[in-house]
Amino acid sequence: MASRVNTSLTLIPNQKCKRTNHQSSYFFNNPDLDPQLLSTLGDFKVLPLEIFHIILRYLSVKDIGMLSMVSKTVSQHIINYISTSSGSRRLLIQNFHNLDLSGTEDTRLREHYKALGLLFKRCTLLLPTKDRLKYIHKILSEVSCFKFSGCSAPLQCLGLPCYGIFLQTLTAGWDDLECHRVYNFLCELTNLSRKMQTVVCNKAGSARKLELRIRLFCRNVLLDHWTQRSDSAFWLTRILKPWPMVNQARLLYIIFGPTSPQDVVPREWLLENNARLLILSGNNICFTFMASKAVNGRAIELARLIVFLALVCEKELYCMDWTVKMMQKVCKVFSTAAERKSFLQSVANAFACITMEMLQPIMSGERDDDDRGFLNLFHLLHAQANFHKEVLYLSMNTSSS
Repeated sequence: MASRVNTSLTLIPNQKCKRTNHQSSYFFNNPDLDPQLLSTLGDFKVLPLEIFHIILRYLSVKDIGMLSMVSKTVSQHIINYISTSSGSRRLLIQNFHNLDLSGTEDTRLREHYKALGLLFKRCTLLLPTKDRLKYIHKILSEVSCFKFSGCSAPLQCLGLPCYGIFLQTLTAGWDDLECHRVYNFLCELTNLSRKMQTVVCNKAGSARKLELRIRLFCRNVLLDHWTQRSDSAFWLTRILKPWPMVNQARLLYIIFGPTSPQDVVPREWLLENNARLLILSGNNICFTFMASKAVNGRAIELARLIVFLALVCEKELYCMDWTVKMMQKVCKVFSTAAERKSFLQSVANAFACITMEMLQPIMSGERDDDDRGFLNLFHLLHAQANFHKEVLYLSMNTSSS
């Protein structure tokens, strides 16, 4: 054994050992790598790590995602590449504000984050959901515009929509339990539940900026990117389920309500829109909402709502007796006959007041190009006539019985 060693030494007596650059670790010569793992690298095993990273720079994000499915070892090296400063700079494009008017860059950026979501989906495929989320958060936390309040100009920013597209691509095909874990992870990360509690438990408009942030996060990240309504319904259910019905209604208003053009903050709905939503929500929700107003002494608001329920029924050709029967049911909520009589008087007054409100701009010459104001008044007068006709029918039937 000794002679063989000496012989080998005499062949190169004066040659010094070459220093290998510690940053140029070769896959093939790394003694720490399992030979079985090396075999899964294929032809890449003879390349230095830096050359492998250079190759990745020339591949599209979609192609890197395909490459990550070759083997567990290749996938791990891609994960390591993503974590490097050069990898994150190349993959986490952050020009969310400098977009051209044509929308070309907008589309390109969205497609990039869709491909990036697929890449992360594939290269973290073998990890448990909890570990996948932790790793992805670690990488994406470098992007301030992905955070709940990270952008100073959220209305002019494409950050949250890109984040939403990324998450939608990542979680597509996951079962409900995994998606529920994703939602819980996001809530914990953003403190979303406490922020929602702040807006639903305080007076509307008292935290306008927070309302806007909640709207943008829920719409852009969780709800707007799904093509299937069942998927959107799943995420909306996650948002609403922890809250009582009255708070659910407030959240729905914050998330989907019409917005002011000045600050894109949700503004008050027209009563006609409220009436339309109540009709579509069904009898139980509609009655519960109206009964709540009756119990809380808001009879005048309730009377105006009755008028607009009648107006919507007239416009949409619904049966007017539904409105009358709903009013009759609500009347029973009032505890005394005097309160019921006062409420019915308020309904009659509301018809007169709203008619005058609609008539005033017409009389002053403020006419829309499509005569919308005149048509509304026309429908209201017909609604009033049909409403009182149903009231008379009901009164006659009651007296005859």
